[in-house]
Amino acid sequence: RCEQAERRLVEARHSATYAIRVRSSRGGGSHPSSSEDIVEYLEKDGEKEPENMLKLLAVPWINVAFCVVGIVGSLMVYGFLQEKVMTRPYGLEEEKFTYSMFIVLNNRLISCAVAVCALLIKKSPVAPVAPVYKYFGVSLSNVIATFCQYEALKYVSFPLQTLAKCAKMIPVMIWGYFIMKRRYNAKDYLVAVLVTGGCTAFLLYGDVGPSHGSNSKSNTTVYGMLLMLGYLGFDGFTSTFQDKLFSGYQMETYNQMLYVTASSTLISTVSLLSSGQVGPALAFVSRHPDCMMNILTLSAASTMGQLFILYTIKEYGALLFATIMTTRQFLSILLSCIVFAHPLTWQQWVGTGVVFGALYYKTLSKKKSPEKPVQETAMASTNSAEQEKNPLLPQ
Repeated sequence: RCEQAERRLVEARHSATYAIRVRSSRGGGSHPSSSEDIVEYLEKDGEKEPENMLKLLAVPWINVAFCVVGIVGSLMVYGFLQEKVMTRPYGLEEEKFTYSMFIVLNNRLISCAVAVCALLIKKSPVAPVAPVYKYFGVSLSNVIATFCQYEALKYVSFPLQTLAKCAKMIPVMIWGYFIMKRRYNAKDYLVAVLVTGGCTAFLLYGDVGPSHGSNSKSNTTVYGMLLMLGYLGFDGFTSTFQDKLFSGYQMETYNQMLYVTASSTLISTVSLLSSGQVGPALAFVSRHPDCMMNILTLSAASTMGQLFILYTIKEYGALLFATIMTTRQFLSILLSCIVFAHPLTWQQWVGTGVVFGALYYKTLSKKKSPEKPVQETAMASTNSAEQEKNPLLPQ
Protein backbone atom coordinates (compact mmCIF):
# COMPACT_ATOMS: atom_id res chain seq x y z
CA ARG A 1 0.00 0.00 0.00
CA CYS A 2 2.86 2.35 0.78
CA GLU A 3 4.54 1.56 -2.55
CA GLN A 4 1.30 2.14 -4.39
CA ALA A 5 0.84 5.48 -2.68
CA GLU A 6 4.40 6.49 -3.47
CA ARG A 7 3.91 5.61 -7.15
CA ARG A 8 0.86 7.81 -7.27
CA LEU A 9 2.80 10.58 -5.61
CA VAL A 10 5.65 10.31 -8.15
CA GLU A 11 3.16 10.47 -11.01
CA ALA A 12 1.61 13.58 -9.53
CA ARG A 13 5.00 15.22 -9.10
CA HIS A 14 5.94 14.49 -12.69
CA SER A 15 2.75 16.04 -13.96
CA ALA A 16 3.68 19.24 -12.07
CA THR A 17 0.06 20.19 -11.74
CA TYR A 18 -0.72 19.27 -8.18
CA ALA A 19 0.05 20.58 -4.73
CA ILE A 20 -0.79 18.55 -1.69
CA ARG A 21 -2.55 19.92 1.29
CA VAL A 22 -3.61 17.40 3.87
CA ARG A 23 -4.86 17.22 7.37
CA SER A 24 -3.01 14.33 8.92
CA SER A 25 -4.83 12.75 11.81
CA ARG A 26 -1.67 13.23 13.87
CA GLY A 27 -1.37 16.98 13.62
CA GLY A 28 -4.76 18.48 12.94
CA GLY A 29 -3.54 20.39 9.92
CA SER A 30 -0.01 19.10 9.38
CA HIS A 31 1.21 17.84 6.03
CA PRO A 32 2.20 14.25 5.26
CA SER A 33 5.90 13.53 5.31
CA SER A 34 5.85 9.75 5.01
CA SER A 35 4.24 7.00 2.97
CA GLU A 36 2.04 6.04 5.91
CA ASP A 37 0.65 9.57 6.12
CA ILE A 38 -0.05 9.56 2.38
CA VAL A 39 -1.93 6.25 2.71
CA GLU A 40 -3.99 7.74 5.53
CA TYR A 41 -4.76 10.74 3.29
CA LEU A 42 -5.81 8.55 0.35
CA GLU A 43 -8.05 6.43 2.56
CA LYS A 44 -9.52 9.41 4.36
CA ASP A 45 -10.36 11.27 1.17
CA GLY A 46 -11.92 8.28 -0.56
CA GLU A 47 -8.98 7.42 -2.82
CA LYS A 48 -9.50 10.64 -4.77
CA GLU A 49 -6.69 12.17 -6.75
CA PRO A 50 -4.46 14.48 -4.64
CA GLU A 51 -5.36 17.88 -6.01
CA ASN A 52 -2.74 19.91 -4.15
CA MET A 53 0.57 18.17 -4.88
CA LEU A 54 4.14 19.48 -5.30
CA LYS A 55 4.46 22.58 -3.13
CA LEU A 56 4.16 21.44 0.46
CA LEU A 57 5.49 17.92 0.16
CA ALA A 58 8.45 18.71 -2.04
CA VAL A 59 10.03 21.70 -0.28
CA PRO A 60 7.67 22.93 2.45
CA TRP A 61 10.17 25.27 4.08
CA ILE A 62 10.55 27.23 0.84
CA ASN A 63 6.81 27.85 0.71
CA VAL A 64 6.72 28.84 4.36
CA ALA A 65 9.67 31.18 3.83
CA PHE A 66 7.87 32.60 0.79
CA CYS A 67 4.80 33.36 2.93
CA VAL A 68 6.84 34.84 5.79
CA VAL A 69 8.95 37.07 3.55
CA GLY A 70 5.92 38.12 1.52
CA ILE A 71 3.73 39.10 4.47
CA VAL A 72 6.43 40.56 6.71
CA GLY A 73 8.21 42.37 3.88
CA SER A 74 5.10 43.85 2.28
CA LEU A 75 3.46 45.01 5.50
CA MET A 76 6.67 46.38 7.02
CA VAL A 77 7.15 48.49 3.88
CA TYR A 78 3.52 49.54 4.23
CA GLY A 79 3.97 50.54 7.88
CA PHE A 80 7.25 52.33 7.27
CA LEU A 81 5.86 54.44 4.40
CA GLN A 82 2.62 55.07 6.28
CA GLU A 83 4.59 56.71 9.10
CA LYS A 84 6.88 58.54 6.69
CA VAL A 85 4.07 60.07 4.64
CA MET A 86 1.98 61.13 7.61
CA THR A 87 4.72 62.44 9.91
CA ARG A 88 7.76 63.58 7.88
CA PRO A 89 8.10 66.87 6.01
CA TYR A 90 8.74 67.07 2.27
CA GLY A 91 10.92 69.53 0.36
CA LEU A 92 12.94 72.52 1.47
CA GLU A 93 9.77 74.15 2.77
CA GLU A 94 9.28 71.12 5.06
CA GLU A 95 5.62 70.77 4.14
CA LYS A 96 3.67 67.94 5.73
CA PHE A 97 1.10 65.84 3.92
CA THR A 98 -2.22 66.10 5.78
CA TYR A 99 -4.76 64.51 3.42
CA SER A 100 -5.41 61.08 4.91
CA MET A 101 -8.43 60.35 2.71
CA PHE A 102 -6.26 60.80 -0.38
CA ILE A 103 -4.13 57.85 0.77
CA VAL A 104 -7.28 55.80 1.36
CA LEU A 105 -8.46 56.59 -2.19
CA ASN A 106 -5.17 55.53 -3.79
CA ASN A 107 -5.09 52.37 -1.70
CA ARG A 108 -8.58 51.36 -2.80
CA LEU A 109 -7.94 52.19 -6.46
CA ILE A 110 -4.94 49.87 -6.59
CA SER A 111 -6.78 47.09 -4.76
CA CYS A 112 -9.75 47.47 -7.09
CA ALA A 113 -7.47 47.23 -10.14
CA VAL A 114 -5.85 44.07 -8.75
CA ALA A 115 -9.29 42.52 -8.15
CA VAL A 116 -10.34 43.26 -11.75
CA CYS A 117 -7.13 41.71 -13.12
CA ALA A 118 -7.57 38.62 -10.91
CA LEU A 119 -11.16 38.11 -12.08
CA LEU A 120 -10.15 38.47 -15.73
CA ILE A 121 -7.23 36.06 -15.38
CA LYS A 122 -9.35 33.49 -13.56
CA LYS A 123 -12.33 34.15 -15.86
CA SER A 124 -14.56 34.39 -12.81
CA PRO A 125 -18.00 36.05 -12.75
CA VAL A 126 -17.83 39.82 -12.43
CA ALA A 127 -21.47 40.51 -11.55
CA PRO A 128 -22.15 41.34 -7.87
CA VAL A 129 -23.41 38.44 -5.78
CA ALA A 130 -24.97 40.41 -2.91
CA PRO A 131 -27.12 43.55 -3.12
CA VAL A 132 -24.96 46.61 -3.79
CA TYR A 133 -26.05 48.38 -0.59
CA LYS A 134 -24.39 45.64 1.47
CA TYR A 135 -21.04 46.35 -0.13
CA PHE A 136 -21.50 50.04 0.62
CA GLY A 137 -22.37 49.31 4.24
CA VAL A 138 -19.15 47.37 4.79
CA SER A 139 -17.12 49.89 2.79
CA LEU A 140 -18.34 52.91 4.74
CA SER A 141 -17.27 51.55 8.13
CA ASN A 142 -13.95 50.33 6.68
CA VAL A 143 -13.14 53.70 5.09
CA ILE A 144 -13.84 55.49 8.38
CA ALA A 145 -11.63 53.01 10.24
CA THR A 146 -8.77 53.39 7.77
CA PHE A 147 -9.05 57.18 7.80
CA CYS A 148 -8.80 57.16 11.61
CA GLN A 149 -5.75 54.89 11.39
CA TYR A 150 -3.84 57.26 9.08
CA GLU A 151 -5.03 60.43 10.78
CA ALA A 152 -3.98 59.18 14.23
CA LEU A 153 -0.32 59.15 13.16
CA LYS A 154 -0.38 62.96 13.24
CA TYR A 155 -0.99 62.82 16.97
CA VAL A 156 0.42 59.55 18.36
CA SER A 157 3.55 57.53 17.69
CA PHE A 158 3.58 54.61 15.29
CA PRO A 159 4.55 52.11 18.05
CA LEU A 160 1.44 53.13 20.02
CA GLN A 161 -0.72 52.90 16.91
CA THR A 162 0.58 49.41 16.10
CA LEU A 163 0.22 48.21 19.68
CA ALA A 164 -3.31 49.60 19.90
CA LYS A 165 -4.22 47.66 16.74
CA CYS A 166 -3.35 44.49 18.66
CA ALA A 167 -6.31 45.30 20.89
CA LYS A 168 -8.66 44.96 17.92
CA MET A 169 -9.89 41.67 19.34
CA ILE A 170 -11.71 43.56 22.09
CA PRO A 171 -14.19 45.49 19.90
CA VAL A 172 -14.49 42.40 17.68
CA MET A 173 -15.55 40.40 20.76
CA ILE A 174 -17.95 43.14 21.87
CA TRP A 175 -19.59 43.51 18.45
CA GLY A 176 -19.62 39.74 18.01
CA TYR A 177 -21.44 39.33 21.31
CA PHE A 178 -24.16 41.89 20.53
CA ILE A 179 -24.55 41.42 16.76
CA MET A 180 -23.72 37.75 16.13
CA LYS A 181 -24.61 36.43 19.64
CA ARG A 182 -21.20 34.79 19.92
CA ARG A 183 -19.84 33.45 23.19
CA TYR A 184 -16.19 33.43 24.22
CA ASN A 185 -14.25 31.21 26.59
CA ALA A 186 -12.04 32.09 29.55
CA LYS A 187 -8.89 32.03 27.41
CA ASP A 188 -10.30 34.70 25.10
CA TYR A 189 -11.12 36.96 28.03
CA LEU A 190 -7.69 36.36 29.60
CA VAL A 191 -5.93 37.36 26.38
CA ALA A 192 -8.15 40.44 26.07
CA VAL A 193 -7.30 41.50 29.64
CA LEU A 194 -3.56 40.99 29.08
CA VAL A 195 -3.59 42.94 25.82
CA THR A 196 -5.54 45.77 27.46
CA GLY A 197 -3.14 45.82 30.41
CA GLY A 198 -0.08 45.88 28.14
CA CYS A 199 -1.48 48.74 26.06
CA THR A 200 -2.37 50.67 29.22
CA ALA A 201 1.17 50.29 30.56
CA PHE A 202 2.57 51.49 27.24
CA LEU A 203 0.28 54.54 27.36
CA LEU A 204 0.98 55.51 30.98
CA TYR A 205 4.73 55.03 31.34
CA GLY A 206 6.33 56.92 28.48
CA ASP A 207 5.97 59.38 25.64
CA VAL A 208 3.36 58.28 23.13
CA GLY A 209 3.13 61.43 21.04
CA PRO A 210 4.62 61.81 17.56
CA SER A 211 8.37 62.44 17.48
CA HIS A 212 7.72 65.45 15.22
CA GLY A 213 4.63 66.78 16.94
CA SER A 214 2.91 70.07 17.62
CA ASN A 215 3.44 72.44 20.51
CA SER A 216 0.54 71.13 22.59
CA LYS A 217 1.61 67.53 22.71
CA SER A 218 -0.72 66.37 25.50
CA ASN A 219 -3.83 67.68 23.75
CA THR A 220 -2.86 66.19 20.40
CA THR A 221 -2.11 62.82 22.02
CA VAL A 222 -5.60 62.72 23.54
CA TYR A 223 -7.10 63.47 20.13
CA GLY A 224 -4.90 60.78 18.60
CA MET A 225 -6.14 58.26 21.16
CA LEU A 226 -9.73 59.17 20.30
CA LEU A 227 -8.93 58.52 16.64
CA MET A 228 -7.44 55.13 17.54
CA LEU A 229 -10.57 54.28 19.54
CA GLY A 230 -12.58 55.23 16.46
CA TYR A 231 -10.37 52.98 14.35
CA LEU A 232 -10.75 50.03 16.72
CA GLY A 233 -14.49 50.48 17.04
CA PHE A 234 -15.23 50.86 13.34
CA ASP A 235 -12.79 48.15 12.26
CA GLY A 236 -14.18 45.65 14.76
CA PHE A 237 -17.68 46.58 13.65
CA THR A 238 -16.69 46.13 9.99
CA SER A 239 -15.51 42.56 10.52
CA THR A 240 -18.64 41.55 12.43
CA PHE A 241 -21.00 43.55 10.20
CA GLN A 242 -19.53 41.92 7.10
CA ASP A 243 -20.10 38.45 8.55
CA LYS A 244 -23.75 39.27 9.12
CA LEU A 245 -24.39 41.04 5.81
CA PHE A 246 -22.67 38.49 3.59
CA SER A 247 -23.81 35.32 5.37
CA GLY A 248 -25.61 32.96 3.02
CA TYR A 249 -23.88 34.20 -0.14
CA GLN A 250 -21.42 32.07 -2.09
CA MET A 251 -18.86 34.73 -2.97
CA GLU A 252 -15.67 34.38 -4.91
CA THR A 253 -12.97 36.21 -2.97
CA TYR A 254 -11.89 38.61 -5.70
CA ASN A 255 -15.50 39.37 -6.62
CA GLN A 256 -16.13 40.56 -3.08
CA MET A 257 -12.82 42.44 -3.10
CA LEU A 258 -13.82 44.22 -6.32
CA TYR A 259 -17.17 45.52 -5.14
CA VAL A 260 -16.12 46.42 -1.61
CA THR A 261 -13.05 48.33 -2.80
CA ALA A 262 -15.02 49.95 -5.64
CA SER A 263 -17.58 51.12 -3.08
CA SER A 264 -14.74 52.38 -0.87
CA THR A 265 -13.27 54.26 -3.85
CA LEU A 266 -16.57 56.03 -4.45
CA ILE A 267 -16.97 56.90 -0.76
CA SER A 268 -13.39 58.22 -0.56
CA THR A 269 -13.87 60.32 -3.69
CA VAL A 270 -17.10 61.86 -2.39
CA SER A 271 -15.40 62.61 0.94
CA LEU A 272 -12.45 64.33 -0.76
CA LEU A 273 -14.73 66.38 -3.05
CA SER A 274 -17.09 67.45 -0.28
CA SER A 275 -14.20 68.54 1.97
CA GLY A 276 -12.46 70.43 -0.82
CA GLN A 277 -9.25 68.45 -0.38
CA VAL A 278 -8.83 67.12 -3.93
CA GLY A 279 -7.14 70.24 -5.27
CA PRO A 280 -4.78 70.78 -2.31
CA ALA A 281 -3.82 67.09 -2.24
CA LEU A 282 -3.04 67.02 -5.96
CA ALA A 283 -1.11 70.28 -5.67
CA PHE A 284 0.97 68.84 -2.81
CA VAL A 285 1.95 65.67 -4.69
CA SER A 286 2.72 67.70 -7.83
CA ARG A 287 5.14 69.83 -5.79
CA HIS A 288 6.55 66.72 -4.11
CA PRO A 289 6.45 63.79 -6.55
CA ASP A 290 8.43 61.68 -4.06
CA CYS A 291 5.39 61.87 -1.76
CA MET A 292 3.16 60.54 -4.55
CA MET A 293 5.64 57.73 -5.16
CA ASN A 294 5.57 56.88 -1.44
CA ILE A 295 1.76 56.79 -1.46
CA LEU A 296 1.63 54.54 -4.52
CA THR A 297 4.29 52.22 -3.09
CA LEU A 298 2.45 52.15 0.25
CA SER A 299 -0.79 51.22 -1.49
CA ALA A 300 0.86 48.54 -3.64
CA ALA A 301 2.62 47.05 -0.59
CA SER A 302 -0.67 46.93 1.32
CA THR A 303 -2.43 45.14 -1.55
CA MET A 304 0.48 42.75 -2.05
CA GLY A 305 0.44 41.96 1.67
CA GLN A 306 -3.26 41.07 1.52
CA LEU A 307 -2.62 38.70 -1.39
CA PHE A 308 0.17 36.98 0.54
CA ILE A 309 -2.18 36.73 3.51
CA LEU A 310 -4.85 35.04 1.42
CA TYR A 311 -2.33 32.57 0.00
CA THR A 312 -0.96 31.76 3.47
CA ILE A 313 -4.41 31.15 4.96
CA LYS A 314 -5.43 28.93 2.03
CA GLU A 315 -2.22 26.89 2.15
CA TYR A 316 -1.49 26.66 5.88
CA GLY A 317 -4.50 27.94 7.79
CA ALA A 318 -4.88 30.59 10.49
CA LEU A 319 -2.26 29.24 12.91
CA LEU A 320 0.85 29.99 10.85
CA PHE A 321 -0.70 33.19 9.57
CA ALA A 322 -1.42 34.55 13.05
CA THR A 323 2.13 33.76 14.17
CA ILE A 324 3.57 35.61 11.16
CA MET A 325 1.30 38.61 11.72
CA THR A 326 2.16 38.90 15.40
CA THR A 327 5.85 38.75 14.57
CA ARG A 328 5.41 41.34 11.84
CA GLN A 329 3.77 43.79 14.21
CA PHE A 330 6.58 43.46 16.73
CA LEU A 331 9.21 43.94 14.01
CA SER A 332 7.35 47.01 12.73
CA ILE A 333 7.56 48.57 16.19
CA LEU A 334 11.30 47.84 16.37
CA LEU A 335 11.87 49.32 12.91
CA SER A 336 9.93 52.46 13.78
CA CYS A 337 11.85 52.93 17.03
CA ILE A 338 15.16 52.65 15.18
CA VAL A 339 14.41 54.66 12.03
CA PHE A 340 12.09 57.34 13.42
CA ALA A 341 13.66 57.68 16.89
CA HIS A 342 10.88 56.61 19.26
CA PRO A 343 12.66 55.93 22.57
CA LEU A 344 10.66 53.57 24.80
CA THR A 345 10.91 53.24 28.57
CA TRP A 346 11.47 49.85 30.17
CA GLN A 347 7.84 49.88 31.33
CA GLN A 348 6.72 50.35 27.73
CA TRP A 349 8.88 47.44 26.62
CA VAL A 350 7.30 45.31 29.38
CA GLY A 351 3.83 46.35 28.19
CA THR A 352 4.80 45.49 24.62
CA GLY A 353 6.07 42.10 25.76
CA VAL A 354 2.82 41.39 27.63
CA VAL A 355 0.73 42.22 24.54
CA PHE A 356 2.72 40.06 22.14
CA GLY A 357 3.16 37.29 24.71
CA ALA A 358 -0.63 37.11 25.06
CA LEU A 359 -1.07 37.00 21.29
CA TYR A 360 1.54 34.27 20.88
CA TYR A 361 -0.10 32.29 23.70
CA LYS A 362 -3.50 32.49 22.02
CA THR A 363 -2.02 31.49 18.67
CA LEU A 364 0.12 28.60 19.89
CA SER A 365 -2.60 27.26 22.21
CA LYS A 366 -4.68 26.52 19.10
CA LYS A 367 -2.28 23.69 18.30
CA LYS A 368 -3.95 21.66 21.02
CA SER A 369 -7.26 21.63 19.18
CA PRO A 370 -8.11 21.06 15.50
CA GLU A 371 -8.25 24.19 13.41
CA LYS A 372 -11.60 25.42 12.29
CA PRO A 373 -12.03 26.40 8.67
CA VAL A 374 -11.15 30.01 7.98
CA GLN A 375 -13.57 32.08 5.95
CA GLU A 376 -11.73 33.51 2.95
CA THR A 377 -13.36 36.88 2.89
CA ALA A 378 -11.67 40.18 2.64
CA MET A 379 -10.82 42.32 5.68
CA ALA A 380 -8.24 42.61 8.41
CA SER A 381 -8.38 42.00 12.13
CA THR A 382 -5.66 41.23 14.71
CA ASN A 383 -6.27 38.11 16.65
CA SER A 384 -5.45 34.65 15.39
CA ALA A 385 -8.11 33.92 12.78
CA GLU A 386 -9.54 37.38 13.48
CA GLN A 387 -6.14 39.03 13.16
CA GLU A 388 -6.58 39.88 9.54
CA LYS A 389 -9.87 38.14 9.33
CA ASN A 390 -10.89 39.35 5.92
CA PRO A 391 -7.56 39.54 4.19
CA LEU A 392 -8.38 41.12 0.87
CA LEU A 393 -9.80 44.44 2.02
CA PRO A 394 -6.76 46.69 2.54
CA GLN A 395 -6.14 48.83 5.56
